[in-house]
Amino acid sequence: MTDTVSLRFPPLSETDPLFAKKKYLLNSRNMTTLNFELQISCSLLPTLDRVVEVSRILNLNEIELYFVEDGDSGPFSPRNEMEALNSIISIIESEASFLAGNGKYQTWEELRVLIVHLIQSNLLNNEVDKLIEIKNFDSQSEELLLNWGFHHGVKTKLKISHFEGAGRGAVALENIYVGETALEIPESFIISEAVLIDSKMLKVFEKADGISVDTMLLLWSMKERFDFNSKYKVYFETLPQEFKTGLSFGIEALGALDGTILFGEIMEAKEHLRKQYEELCPVLCSKHPEVFPPEFYTWDRFLWACELWYSNSMKVVFSDGSLRTCLIPVAGLLNHSISPHILHYGKVDLVTRTLKFNLSKPCKAGEQCYLNYGNHTSSHFLTFYGFLPCGDNPYDVIPLDFEDSGESCCHMVRGTWLSKTKKKDINMDFNHGLPSPLLAYFRDLLLNEEGRERFVFENMKSTFETLMEGLELNEFDEYFDRENCSWDLKLALECRDLQRRIISSVLSSCDEALMGLT
Repeated sequence: MTDTVSLRFPPLSETDPLFAKKKYLLNSRNMTTLNFELQISCSLLPTLDRVVEVSRILNLNEIELYFVEDGDSGPFSPRNEMEALNSIISIIESEASFLAGNGKYQTWEELRVLIVHLIQSNLLNNEVDKLIEIKNFDSQSEELLLNWGFHHGVKTKLKISHFEGAGRGAVALENIYVGETALEIPESFIISEAVLIDSKMLKVFEKADGISVDTMLLLWSMKERFDFNSKYKVYFETLPQEFKTGLSFGIEALGALDGTILFGEIMEAKEHLRKQYEELCPVLCSKHPEVFPPEFYTWDRFLWACELWYSNSMKVVFSDGSLRTCLIPVAGLLNHSISPHILHYGKVDLVTRTLKFNLSKPCKAGEQCYLNYGNHTSSHFLTFYGFLPCGDNPYDVIPLDFEDSGESCCHMVRGTWLSKTKKKDINMDFNHGLPSPLLAYFRDLLLNEEGRERFVFENMKSTFETLMEGLELNEFDEYFDRENCSWDLKLALECRDLQRRIISSVLSSCDEALMGLT
């Protein structure tokens, strides 16, 4: 029996839009091979570290790749770390499945145990969501929802609970381990475009031009919500009367956001929705009042339905291969985390015809089990979901658009506290926690300037001082009690504080750099 195994990563796909950048990063770190010979022995860990570093690079997304620093081998983000380690587990399990009864099977299993141990260690370092569960809350509607789900074939190791300041979430009923299924939803239980087939609306939609399937579902849900004979009655009764997302912000909250990026995002989104409503609902109610009763198609109910689909819908690949926007009862109650237990849940299993929510990291009994809603900024989560993520969100970036020879040039910054190194780069210049691509842009721009390095940081500082001017303290900070103010004003102020903190960290880094040049 041998204790040596060959671990081979799939080749980097040339269709990956980040192919060139990942290839360059791998080559610059002398990682020209994606094949590794591993021995289960005391000398394994150094090789395994190299394997994990390669997997991290292969699994980088665009934002993570932009902020990779020289000399930083990772972890690059909680998401990236879970993707990297679980990718290795997938390779191990794929290889081991062909070796049952073979002498190397035990070797693969030992290697898998080591990776799971790394995941558990990572879990201890990324516990950012410590919300307190409310033990005594009225769970009647949630219990009805679960019983309804069980009747339709839903299987779960989770229960629905309430948490202080965060509403509902899912708690593990038992210890759930890596690769195990926490929640299993039959394909037939998912709310998708199939519900339109039995709807009287379909005939109207077939004669209308330019109405997307997503819009049809939105209009369907506006009426279905109030249909006492609906097969989804239990589901709609568990939904909140108000979603409290950024789309529902009042005048005071919007005033507090004036000068922020989020203000423009919310106003643009609300203007788009109002235009969509005016083009759709009055016309449909006028021409087909028997199908679209006017009392069900008011602006407030349209906004509610929009918030429902923005905050609760998921993209799912069905067993026929089609990608659909769906509502998934029970699953919609799981909350988001920047360090989630469940990373992937978007493809129906072709054997069981179910949507399985498998764990990428373990969840202990009594702990809240989290999903990943996507790699979005906190302002996006506030606008479309109604919350700000706990902990440092590595995707909280401020985009910067520059004109370079008549062409748009896109860069970004995030809080420099996320930077792990302030070492010299290959040009012997200090980065001071600022992103290398942005510094390279300013350095190229001022290539022939005498005292270029000072000009670089002075120009950058000037750019961000302008952004900070719109975020100065105002009457909202002076007169409002944050603990007792309205929910929307509180969220608005927290989001503005976050943007101000990010810009302030960039300005501090610029000052630090300029002081070092004196």
